[in-house]
Amino acid sequence: MKLSKLKKKLQVKYMLFMFFAIGLSTATYAQDKELSWEALGKQYEIPKWFTDARFGIWVHWGAQTVPEYGGGWYARHMYMQDVGKETFGKNAYPYHLKTFGHPSEVGYKDVANAWKAENLDTDKLLKYFTEDLGAKYFMALAHHHDNFDNWNSKYQPWNSVNVGPKRDIIGEFSKSAKKQGVPFGVSTHNERFFEWGLPAFGADTSGVYKGIPYDGRLTKEDGIGTWWEGLDPSDLYGLPPEKRTPEWEEAWKQNWLLRMKDLLTNYDVDFMWFDGRGFPYGAYGKEAFRTYLNHRLNKDGKINALIAGKIPGGDPAIVNDIEQGVELEINPEPWQSICSFTHWFYKKDDPSRHDSRSTIELLIDVVSKNGNFMLNVELLPDGTIPPEHKAIMDEFGAWLKLNSEAIYASKPWKVHGDNFFSGFLDENSNASNLANTDQIENQKKKSKQFNNRTKDSEPYGHDEVRFTTKDGVLYIFVMNPSEGDIKLSSLGLKSKYKPKKIQSIKLIGSDETINFKQDHNNLILSVPAKRPNKYAAVFEVKGAL
Repeated sequence: MKLSKLKKKLQVKYMLFMFFAIGLSTATYAQDKELSWEALGKQYEIPKWFTDARFGIWVHWGAQTVPEYGGGWYARHMYMQDVGKETFGKNAYPYHLKTFGHPSEVGYKDVANAWKAENLDTDKLLKYFTEDLGAKYFMALAHHHDNFDNWNSKYQPWNSVNVGPKRDIIGEFSKSAKKQGVPFGVSTHNERFFEWGLPAFGADTSGVYKGIPYDGRLTKEDGIGTWWEGLDPSDLYGLPPEKRTPEWEEAWKQNWLLRMKDLLTNYDVDFMWFDGRGFPYGAYGKEAFRTYLNHRLNKDGKINALIAGKIPGGDPAIVNDIEQGVELEINPEPWQSICSFTHWFYKKDDPSRHDSRSTIELLIDVVSKNGNFMLNVELLPDGTIPPEHKAIMDEFGAWLKLNSEAIYASKPWKVHGDNFFSGFLDENSNASNLANTDQIENQKKKSKQFNNRTKDSEPYGHDEVRFTTKDGVLYIFVMNPSEGDIKLSSLGLKSKYKPKKIQSIKLIGSDETINFKQDHNNLILSVPAKRPNKYAAVFEVKGAL
């Protein structure tokens, strides 16, 4: 009898052991399981932190910032006496010749080595971006079209630890972002490598240096006795075009994939942004992204990560990104607009396209259409912010701090605004003349990419507004306010948007009593003369929703 009981106890213990062992094995398998891109897409949900954030900062910064002139594609245009239609880089070659020397003797590799980032303080920058500007997420450039990695890259010796700053730029930014408690992202731009860098293998077609090959044709052996001894120029520039084979290109793509996996799995990356119009290098790009999302799935137990790129409606696991542009209407799917003062890298020959007014207006317009606004901060070569840009951002940050309740975690209303294009209207007749009608139609037809307003754009009409909502409150942004009444037909009681009877209206940051009248046709809102600042006025409306 006792033996039988003991046997049963042992059987129960064995069964329990096997149950937990199998369960543990299954859990471990599930944790380490590698899902396909398609399977990831089916379960993917955009993280709430992204849709709540609404505003982020990007530092588009690297070795191409070293030259003060020559445009954002300096590593390409410094080798081109004639840039053709790429006129934004027309100053690169003459500037390089005058400042550094001829590209046969002093090439882009030497420009990269001249980048020292001597005053870079990532903790100080992230504190400013988050506390003063109000950014809720942050991104840094990992590598540009120049093929130079800004991290301690295991698979690209031409990186910021071996050359130039001798610092792990991405690593420092990642740690500082985590200290501030904001998601950290990286941007990659290397999908144009095969064609973009070809001018480095050319030579002048005229002048005293005619026919002398540029430094792209140097070999590892040529570096003996120089600062770059031990480095191979072909790792930065690629092979000369006549030596490239399909096998070499495949090997290069495989190396690129290793670089991406290194970046995306070792730097606590919460989101990534990629340049181009599709997956970089096709299947290789998709595999890089698949690895990244699986890494976050296994690490966090869910895909708490984000990928953004210029694939409008093209993939459920990728957020559509619009460069220097905005959606024309509300997009029910989250999206992002990226904006820069100039053409991404700071250059003295590239005048700023934006000021405090235009950046605030862009933020409002983007958020009213269910988007996030990411502003690029164009650091100087030493790692500090240009004073003229900081003055703009200080005003931007002050406005956002005052009106934060209408931006963060907000959602669009049924329509993104009212009195569209009223700035084009003839005030005397309250109707568009023929020329202005053409302007309005052209504005509506603009491509989303590169369609954003700038400081030189026609001012908004005094009654043009945008809307957001949050927690049962409607917010009205009067884009270009002036004292007086404005009429908003979208908030009339008989409007097709079916607003409810408004109970109260308050101007954020003001104790002024706001007069208003809501009838069947309109909401008539009195904008006071005294307002918190000279930029967009934000009204808190209760009862309409």
